[in-house]
Amino acid sequence: MVVASSACLVGSGLSTHGTKPALSKDFYGRHLLPSSSLPSLSKATKAISIKASMEQKQHEGRRSFLKFLLGNAGMGVPALLGAGSASADDQGVSSSRMSYSRFLEYLDKDRVKKVDLFENGTIAIVEAVSPELGNRVQRVRVQLPGLSQELLQKFREKNIDFAAHNAQEDSGSLLFNLIGNLAFPLILIGGLFLLSRRSSGGMGGPGGPGFPLAFGQSKAKFQMEPNTGVTFDDVAGVDEAKQDFMEVVEFLKKPERFTAVGARIPKGVLLVGPPGTGKTLLAKAIAGEAGVPFFSISGSEFVEMFVGVGASRVRDLFKKAKENAPCIVFVDEIDAVGRQRGTGIGGGNDEREQTLNQLLTEMDGFEGNTGIIVIAATNRADILDSALLRPGRFDRQVTVDVPDVRGRTEILKVHGSNKKFDGDVSLDVIAMRTPGFSGADLANLLNEAAILAGRRGKIAISSKEIDDSIDRIVAGMEGTVMTDGKSKSLVAYHEVGHAICGTLTPGHDAVQKVTLIPRGQARGLTWFIPADDPTLISKQQLFARIVGGLGGRAAEEIIFGEPEVTTGAAGDLQQITGLAKQMVTTFGMSEIGPWSLMDSSAQSNDVIMRMMARNSMSEKLAEDIDSAVKRLSDEAYEIALSHIRNNREAIDKIVEVLLEKETMTGDEFRAILSEFVEIPVENRVPPSVPSPVTV
Repeated sequence: MVVASSACLVGSGLSTHGTKPALSKDFYGRHLLPSSSLPSLSKATKAISIKASMEQKQHEGRRSFLKFLLGNAGMGVPALLGAGSASADDQGVSSSRMSYSRFLEYLDKDRVKKVDLFENGTIAIVEAVSPELGNRVQRVRVQLPGLSQELLQKFREKNIDFAAHNAQEDSGSLLFNLIGNLAFPLILIGGLFLLSRRSSGGMGGPGGPGFPLAFGQSKAKFQMEPNTGVTFDDVAGVDEAKQDFMEVVEFLKKPERFTAVGARIPKGVLLVGPPGTGKTLLAKAIAGEAGVPFFSISGSEFVEMFVGVGASRVRDLFKKAKENAPCIVFVDEIDAVGRQRGTGIGGGNDEREQTLNQLLTEMDGFEGNTGIIVIAATNRADILDSALLRPGRFDRQVTVDVPDVRGRTEILKVHGSNKKFDGDVSLDVIAMRTPGFSGADLANLLNEAAILAGRRGKIAISSKEIDDSIDRIVAGMEGTVMTDGKSKSLVAYHEVGHAICGTLTPGHDAVQKVTLIPRGQARGLTWFIPADDPTLISKQQLFARIVGGLGGRAAEEIIFGEPEVTTGAAGDLQQITGLAKQMVTTFGMSEIGPWSLMDSSAQSNDVIMRMMARNSMSEKLAEDIDSAVKRLSDEAYEIALSHIRNNREAIDKIVEVLLEKETMTGDEFRAILSEFVEIPVENRVPPSVPSPVTV
């Protein structure tokens, strides 16, 4: 008896299934009383049942109130579907429906008591006696094919109470229904608008800071006291650019020194240079050194899909900058917004050009921008608009180029300050082996070497890791060593042919390494190291490179015969053909004469500029260029063939050692070669002795 009462109590008071076991356990553990206190248990049961009933009524009241709100807010049936359907719903009909045939059956059996007709007699609300529900009266909805006289006559014969209702009888006005449908969207839009104004401080008009969803606000990152963690001590290899920026910082800190002689601070500084040379790093350094408010933004953040947003963001950026003057505004990749006007598709009225016009006005317009220094960076200065580059907007253009040997050494010292090196590692040798490397490339090189050292379980970076990292960055991942004897021998003769022809041709760079380990698409590699930075290259040096590039094909032809030459020289032929064509058309190093035979627009990186380039070359001149290029290549190939024929014994000896070791250093190669032939004086290299690393 107690258990049954307990189960009944738990069932009436439980609202969710998930808590039933816990409530049952709680009831059984705490409220189970002896038989003498059963009357009090009955009272408790009655009290809890009454409380549960009141809570249920409260929930029903809340549901009714929510239904009322959602109905007025447009979440109910739309009024545009017809007022008749609304009248039918107001009759309190449940979702029960009855087919027309069953309705006629009920009508014949005298089970229909009352019929209300809506929608011009197409919908009927029927009160019928349902035998399935114990002969209770049920209200159902019937879809009629139409109101016929026969059906009305049958209603009269059966003495059925029927009535027709029009659209305006019970449904309210169409205007109120329309307002109810539009209320929710209007409230939603109004709420979003108020939130956007609140987030922006409620200032500005359309397109300004108060523009909905803050589309017109500048996305520039603002730092009142910049803490980039970068100073001028962390910037190396670009001493000239660093000096210009140090002057700007000194002007900001001690302006009286310069204003005393009538100088004014530069309004803008444009950083130009290849990717990875440290343009953004210089901006971080000046932000950390200047001690003034700093704004940083990318050029692509000005441009959006909405018209006028870019110009609005430019206005907002300079408005904030003027409020915090003196300050620095850094725009990275300004070529995204500063491209020459009139070159786009659709004329000169696109969104980007409007943004550029606003930028020109803010930098040096009618009002001016006293106290604002704009620093911009780009690697495509050739496509920038001329109005953007003029003095008054960008007073200085600072070129940040790839570093020379000394600069690379300084950069390696900066990035190697937190790394451990073995005694055989020389940063000077690494700098010599990496011509054309930017600061980012050198940082990546040392990081790759550190990763390799950690993978190999070493506690310091050795020269082996440095060599492998350079090979990986330049040539690609290391492949599987060849095991086929004939292919391996052919690759060995091919690579030794490069090394022999390069070393014996005056003006060529020295051999650094010859290897048979595949990397990337290459089956073997011959590395040459320049004596100094190749800023100025002579005709002798260029011709020697063509001879060295053809040495592989010449070795294949002499050693294995002309029918056995392979496709391995495809990359070499492409390189030497391009170099020979540059000597003729760009450098003027042929019998045609010192002419520049290539239009500068045709060499531009911009596709539109190349398309607009005019071909002013005659057919006769084109034939002369082709003949000069072929003459250079043929002459170089004859020299390469003679080197291979005259040094067959030395080649065989070097190939024998290379097949055994798979990798040969430049010193080992020159030592064996010097036993058979005398190396030209200008190509002799003293044996390298590693110097200790000092960072």
